[in-house]
Amino acid sequence: MPAPIRLRELIRTIRTARTQAEEREMIQKECAAIRSSFREEDNTYRCRNVAKLLYMHMLGYPAHFGQLECLKLIASQKFTDKRIGYLGAMLLLDERQDVHLLMTNCIKNDLNHSTQYVQGLALCTLGCMGSSEMCRDLAGEVEKLLKTSNSYLRKKAALCAVHVIRKVPELMEMFLPATKNLLNEKNHGVLHTSVVLLTEMCERSPDMLTHFRKLVPQLVRILKNLIMSGYSPEHDVSGISDPFLQVRILRLLRILGRNDDDSSEAMNDILAQVATNTETSKNVGNAILYETVLTIMDIKSESGLRVLAINILGRFLLNNDKNIRYVALTSLLKTVQTDHNAVQRHRSTIVDCLKDLDVSIKRRAMELSFALVNGNNIRGMMKELLYFLDSCEPEFKADCASGIFLAAEKYAPSKRWHIDTIMRVLTTAGSYVRDDAVPNLIQLITNSSEMHEYTVQKLYKAILDDISQQPLVQVCSWCVGEYGDLLISGQCEEEEPIQVTEDEVLDILESILISNMSTSVTRGFALTAIMKNSTRFNNTVNRIKKVVSIYGSSIDVELQQRAVEYNALFKKYDHMRSALLERMPIMEKALTNGPTDLAQTNGETEPTIIDSKPVPSSQQPSSQANDLLDLLGGNDIQLVIPTALPPKPASVGGELLDLLGDLNLSGTSAPVPQMPAPQLLLDGLSAQPLFNDISAIPPITAYNKNGLKIDFSFERSSTNTSITVITTQASNSTDSEMTDFVFQAAVPKTFQLQLLSPSSNVLPAFNSGSITQVIKVLNPQKQQLRMRIKLTYNHKGSAMQDLAEVSNFPPQSWQ
Repeated sequence: MPAPIRLRELIRTIRTARTQAEEREMIQKECAAIRSSFREEDNTYRCRNVAKLLYMHMLGYPAHFGQLECLKLIASQKFTDKRIGYLGAMLLLDERQDVHLLMTNCIKNDLNHSTQYVQGLALCTLGCMGSSEMCRDLAGEVEKLLKTSNSYLRKKAALCAVHVIRKVPELMEMFLPATKNLLNEKNHGVLHTSVVLLTEMCERSPDMLTHFRKLVPQLVRILKNLIMSGYSPEHDVSGISDPFLQVRILRLLRILGRNDDDSSEAMNDILAQVATNTETSKNVGNAILYETVLTIMDIKSESGLRVLAINILGRFLLNNDKNIRYVALTSLLKTVQTDHNAVQRHRSTIVDCLKDLDVSIKRRAMELSFALVNGNNIRGMMKELLYFLDSCEPEFKADCASGIFLAAEKYAPSKRWHIDTIMRVLTTAGSYVRDDAVPNLIQLITNSSEMHEYTVQKLYKAILDDISQQPLVQVCSWCVGEYGDLLISGQCEEEEPIQVTEDEVLDILESILISNMSTSVTRGFALTAIMKNSTRFNNTVNRIKKVVSIYGSSIDVELQQRAVEYNALFKKYDHMRSALLERMPIMEKALTNGPTDLAQTNGETEPTIIDSKPVPSSQQPSSQANDLLDLLGGNDIQLVIPTALPPKPASVGGELLDLLGDLNLSGTSAPVPQMPAPQLLLDGLSAQPLFNDISAIPPITAYNKNGLKIDFSFERSSTNTSITVITTQASNSTDSEMTDFVFQAAVPKTFQLQLLSPSSNVLPAFNSGSITQVIKVLNPQKQQLRMRIKLTYNHKGSAMQDLAEVSNFPPQSWQ
């Protein structure tokens, strides 16, 4: 058989291919020749054939048939064969394939080889694709090489040990003795890999973190030598001595100093030196400064040092590199809550980033700008953000409008300014605002009684110019309906009044009704406004009657129903019309945290107290209930106004469960009892509790594994026996807390399930706390209850996930 072509010739031949089909033909032809050579057990050219196969694999062609040939090359005594064999194993094999276990013995022999380069090949391969079984078998050899005096082997052994720890965390303690002298090494390669190993051990074990905190002075000394050392050709990168080692040490210091006062104190001085002595003209220096900033912000550093870190980020915002500006904005956004005043100093630079051409930088700058808004700068910041809203891309408008609404509600200096700002947003980006923008503005206008003339006049002017912004038109229609008499009176002290006739007002409302741009909701607002003006206008009542009667036959069912009901008011109930269509009373917001609450100050010199009037006890529960019904769709829910009920055992989300006790998930409305008079509504509440006694249904343990325990307790609704309310209680008996805890549940299709929000997502250790969550299950057919649960959480640095099925529900919970 002729000698196969060399790798270089194959590469040259493939590169001459003009089409993909031609290249594929060349590859297939060469693969056929390689297969024939493998079948003939040609030892002479096996190394060359595997090398060509690896090149084809890198081009994306299948090369799995060369796996066993790689093992044969590894078993060879020639270094050139071993080199290609180990390279092939790293590229073609992984732990999902059983064939990789066949090379365990070869790697073990090579780890004990007399030649350091062969040992290095074995360490690289184990550190690249070693499975947990291989790591367990070979960890002893790796630990032995970690103690050797050969720097070449020590750095490779340290990286291999990192892989072993990731695969088998319980082997971590085996490498602890070998780490004692690693930081005394002069070789930068060994130092670098040693810091990587220490970082991995500290991240995975709190005990290791505590043990290695005593190394902080030594790490500080190494970092100081790097900064103060002169020019070293082998380590110099753009005038900075070994920036890769500096970055690694800074990351390790960040982990060691987190939540530890002594360690943080020990590294404050060196962090200040790095921050002030590092050259910023090159990207290398910026990388070190960025890691320094992250370390300063993450440890318990001094306030002056934190200000220095934020000033570094402020300088990054002036950099020409977009990546550096983006990194700076992201970092400032994380620190703005803890160091607000320091970030405020860079407000003008941050606002300038809103004009950047890069959309990622724009978004980060917008988010950071909203985080900087407070009562002292609200006017200036809103001016800039409204200008940004005018000119930004459509994908930003919704988030920007929402942010302006929230900031204006929290920090508005006056009601007029608040109304003007929201009207400006509706005029500029009305079609992008949230659904609750319209009712919120209506409530604001209603409660600002001294601004009614000014508001209705300004809104009327706005829709004369543009009726395409639906939220704006809806608010304007509502205001014209409520305050039409103020509009035509022409009395406005805030600005020059306009003279409007009744017919002109009706003309604009009718144009909204017939406009193709008006939605069904907007037409409903306009028709109601016309109807309300029948009690505010004197000369156009007949015209209003005619408009209302026309829409009594509208194809829009909602509009038709309104018109028919309004027609009935004109005919059968005309004596009640003026009372029914009178102005809306002032709308009070339900209080959740008592009559006063501290506002978020965002760096203001003095906190602002939110002053609110106490809500009458008869209105507050109803308002809270209505808010909840709006969220859950109130059509199928009977509203129960709670009175002085007898005390009952406290349960998670008590009020919430009371309000949802009559939730009818099957889609049929529950019958509403006829009450002869409003005051008898309270008499309709009997002494019967809304839920049956919880002691009647025994609790169960739904899950108990790996220190995590979840108990279910049950309640049955007395008003709808098809509903079972399950309260879950999760507890953690391990020595470490569980974070990002998420509980999910699913039931068969014959049931319906509602999962309410949990009390927390962090489960403390040693059963020192718990997470509770409420589940409502509708079981109309009274079938045996079955549930599948999914648990996800982070524990000791590892992401955990488990599935379980719960079928041992007590019969009382579903019968």
